Amino acid sequence: MSSRKRSAGLLLFRSAGGGVGFQVLLGHMGGPFWASREAASWSVPKGEYGPGEEPEAAARREFEEEFGHPVPDGEWVPLGESRQAGGKTVVVWALEGDADPARAEPGRFTMEWPRGSGVLREFPEIDRFAWCTPEEAAERLVAGQRVFVDRLRAHVLGGQALDGP
Repeated sequence: MSSRKRSAGLLLFRSAGGGVGFQVLLGHMGGPFWASREAASWSVPKGEYGPGEEPEAAARREFEEEFGHPVPDGEWVPLGESRQAGGKTVVVWALEGDADPARAEPGRFTMEWPRGSGVLREFPEIDRFAWCTPEEAAERLVAGQRVFVDRLRAHVLGGQALDGP
């Protein structure tokens, strides 16, 4: 594996009811940089993994760390990879299931804030979760992850597994 950073994630989706479309579970990125933003500040639950970890295991681990609950049972649908603007490669799977965003118990991280103050503060990795339509996801997701919702839409409409590019 190259030294390029890699992340793996899991995109939970559910029927929107009445046979009309679907929704995806997204997380708003935590911490002071994202606090006042809505557009392009949400993410698929995901995280980095190294050469000693399989991407599927990392996707499971990161979902559980960021959402705070186990991954629902079900068939994982590969949505392929996407290279993000910063050079990181992200691989994502979709899983049909349900979860209550109000029950999320996200992991936390510590950073110096304000910068240069010497004060360490703790922030949630994801400060809130929400079910979004594909159209809402297109506005909320960081640009490099929008492709995964498009690929999921193709899967849902076509009823077939995706290999992704």
